[in-house]
Amino acid sequence: MIDDELLLKKRFEELASRSRNKGIWVFSDFLSTAQQSVLVSMRLPYSFELQGGYEGAERRVACFGSVGDCGYDCVPDFVCIKIQPVAQKFADELTHRDFFGSVMALGLKREVLGDIIVYENCGYLFCKEEISAYIRDNLTSVKRTTVSCTEVAAPPEISVALPEISEIIVASQRLDALVCAVYGFSRSTAKELIEQGRVSVNSVVTLRADLVVEEHGTVSVRGSGRFIFEGILRKTKKDRLRAAVRIYK
Repeated sequence: MIDDELLLKKRFEELASRSRNKGIWVFSDFLSTAQQSVLVSMRLPYSFELQGGYEGAERRVACFGSVGDCGYDCVPDFVCIKIQPVAQKFADELTHRDFFGSVMALGLKREVLGDIIVYENCGYLFCKEEISAYIRDNLTSVKRTTVSCTEVAAPPEISVALPEISEIIVASQRLDALVCAVYGFSRSTAKELIEQGRVSVNSVVTLRADLVVEEHGTVSVRGSGRFIFEGILRKTKKDRLRAAVRIYK
């Protein structure tokens, strides 16, 4: 694991140096939240931004460069593919797992694939531009449903809208308290997940269960999901806190 992290850091340094030396935008593969955490923690003396195709994307590409250094706006090297049943009337009900499994069955590496958004029984897949044509030509079915693939500018705006606000009761703004309240874990389970490095806040893995999560902070729990902490609304009569969160399903 340590060797993998060292190799990842070296790769980030190489991409950043190439951008600075050539004066061009340089892009990584799609990064998991843990990999994004490594990049953010490095505090490189180079400009970069993380993009995944929509606000709140989980898997994102690191774009090394800046308008000032490169002289032009960043245009990430990934596209969006709409995966649509040919005959929607006779199609199976398709889930994220169905779309993901069919895409991975093409023999692709995970790092060339971003998020998959499912909306109205269609899948919207973000992928590196270099493998877009291969997916469009070879992905012909999902589950038992015949599909067609076309490149689109973006998923429907409504499909990537922020989740509705939900209210939870918490003892404090501590990370473990929020994780417990959102996912129904015991305090010991939440603490264990955090200490195992399976929880990140704003794409940075933290091992501190007592970390105070600030308003609008995004918390990701590997294997469970992610949510946005929108802040404390008020105190309850029992002196606990009613908080607002947006939970990704």
